[in-house]
Amino acid sequence: MEQKQPLTVKALTKYIKLKFDYDKNLQHLLLKGEISNFKRHSRGHFYFTLKDDEAQINAVMFASAASQVSFMPKEGMQVVVKGHIAVYEAGGSYSLYVKEMTEDGIGNLYVAFTQMKERLGAEGLFDARFKQPIPPFPHAIGVITSPTGAAIRDVLSTIKRRFPLVKVYVYPALVQGEQAAPSIVKCIQQANELKQVDTLIVGRGGGSIEDLWAFNEEIVARAIFESKIPIISAVGHETDFTIADFVADHRAPTPTGAAEIAVPNVVDVLKHLNQLNVRLNHNFNVQFEQKKQWLSQLSNHYIMKNPHALFEQRLVYVSQLNDKLQYQLQQQLRKRQQILMMHSNRLIQHNPKQRVMNYQHQLEYLSKALQSGMNQELANQKQHYGLLLTKLDMLNPMSILKKGYTVTTNEKNEMVTSVSQVSVGQKVTVAFDDGSFVAEVDEIKSM
Repeated sequence: MEQKQPLTVKALTKYIKLKFDYDKNLQHLLLKGEISNFKRHSRGHFYFTLKDDEAQINAVMFASAASQVSFMPKEGMQVVVKGHIAVYEAGGSYSLYVKEMTEDGIGNLYVAFTQMKERLGAEGLFDARFKQPIPPFPHAIGVITSPTGAAIRDVLSTIKRRFPLVKVYVYPALVQGEQAAPSIVKCIQQANELKQVDTLIVGRGGGSIEDLWAFNEEIVARAIFESKIPIISAVGHETDFTIADFVADHRAPTPTGAAEIAVPNVVDVLKHLNQLNVRLNHNFNVQFEQKKQWLSQLSNHYIMKNPHALFEQRLVYVSQLNDKLQYQLQQQLRKRQQILMMHSNRLIQHNPKQRVMNYQHQLEYLSKALQSGMNQELANQKQHYGLLLTKLDMLNPMSILKKGYTVTTNEKNEMVTSVSQVSVGQKVTVAFDDGSFVAEVDEIKSM
């Protein structure tokens, strides 16, 4: 898809870094090459270039890891390093971050062995939770090895000496060369298909790493891991370790040691059986004596001499239980009757008809009280109204006219309250209680 919007340099670099960080192949690397441009920082860090004839890569080894290196790296030194690739965002470059460093000279096979071990270990093929237990008393032992080597002779003689009762099935296999790994795998699969044995010994005698390489092949490791029959690995000498040793359910230092692990020692088994027999007889005798004493005590018990006494006690006990039961039933019955009576009374009290009658009485009482209150309130209001009318009448200016007083107004209908408000010849209106007349001022006299 064509990109429509431009990216920032930071976004692109971060994307590339994520690609590096999530690539498992770049997180667990084992590389060899020549050291160039080596610099040792004052804080103990190593900075250098790891190169071969055709390429190079910048590398850094921090002080915590560099302090574990048993030698001082220098220009031109051939080394094998273990580490991971990561991107330095600020510089836009990638580098090899080294965790371990050893001098080269261990060979390509050892490098392949280390890489195989790390990869299969990461997959969980070496986990203890997948290990199957070795049967302590096997019925048949299967041996996968060369039929002409010293290993088969050591295994057979050891098994015959330690536990001659067990059957031994030999599955002939090539244990050296290019066809050795497929041959070993085929024998493991054949043993699982035939189901003749309950333990398998897979191995060979000692030799160089090249001689033992078939037991470092991935197909052999996976065949051992997938086997339903427990497998004891017996490859080389005690100091030799192969991938098969890590995958197998149990690792033996030598083929002879594998035979000793696969079967018990018949002498030890017989001693153990004799000890068990002695303990069994002793425990039986002790139990027998204890049971005899217990039986004797039972025989002398008074119940055994008079079994009717036990029956009589039980009759008394049953009678007591019956009386107790009757009493409890009566008590429960009384309680239930009381509860029933209480609920009956409550039901009567809460009878709907009775409640309606009670509400009717209350309504009649409230109606009478309301009517009485309204009448009283009306009388009070009438009395108050009469008082107000009386007061209003007393304050009415027209009421004074009934007493013979008059009210005089001028032409403008303004009330005349002083002689100073009129003049001679001016007409005024004089109002009485029952009428009025118009008069002309003839003379003005002052008091």
